[in-house]
Formats: sequence, structure tokens, C-alpha cells
Amino acid sequence: MANQIPYETTIHVRDHCLCLAAQRAARALARRFDEAFRHLGITSGQYSLLMALNRPEPPPLGPVASLLAMDRTTLTANLKPLERRGLVEMLVNPADRRSRLLKLTDAGRALLAEAVPIWTSEHAAIDAEIADSRPDLLRQGLSRLA
Repeated sequence: MANQIPYETTIHVRDHCLCLAAQRAARALARRFDEAFRHLGITSGQYSLLMALNRPEPPPLGPVASLLAMDRTTLTANLKPLERRGLVEMLVNPADRRSRLLKLTDAGRALLAEAVPIWTSEHAAIDAEIADSRPDLLRQGLSRLA
């Protein structure tokens, strides 16, 4: 077969591909935080979304989607279960009636207040586990890539 890629190439990609390493790490981190937040009934992604809405003024969809690296359609789909639970409200933007603003409800703020100490504790444990890898440099590198 002329198009056969040597197995050594597969091993090289496994050991050197930043995209694969980031995907694997992201999945492992998501599973870890999902488990930590399970008793609150939210996922790690929902925590990030709720935290993105924790602002002095309700933000429009666009900046939230950008912060979370999502398109607006995906963000809207991710908001639906949070709206059904009464954690988030979608409001008409008085400055532009075609636009929507996203607001944490009192219940959303209360849930977020419960989740933050869990996130803080879990994050400290992760930083300690990878301390020799300089988590601050890892965060800087990932931010540059994003």
C-alpha cells in the first residue's frame, strides 16, 4: 500500500501533538470538575458559563460566546438548561431590541456562590499536582494559543 503511514508516525503524533495533548487534558479536567460539581447539578461547562455571566451588568450574547470560544448557536443551546432551572434569564437589550442580554438570577448567583469554593479547592489541588510543570506558564501558553 502506497498510502500506508508507518506506526512510528502514529507514536510520534501521540507523543508530540499539542492538539491531542490539549484535547486529552481538557477532557480529563472537564471530567474532574464535572465530578466535583455533580452534587450541585451542574457541569464544568455550565460553571464556566455561569461565571462568564457574573458581571456588574448583563452582557450580550456575543462577548460571552467569544470569552467561552463558542459560536452564538452553541451558547444559546448551552443556556437553555440553565434558563429552565431558573439560573439565567435572557432579556431584551433596551439599547437594541434585536439583541439579548444574559443575566444571572438570584438562584444562579446562589449556585455560583456554592460552586466557587469547590472550584477553588479543586484548582488548588490540580496546581499542586502539576507544580513542577509551572502551571502559571501553562496558563500563559494556553492563553496565547486561544
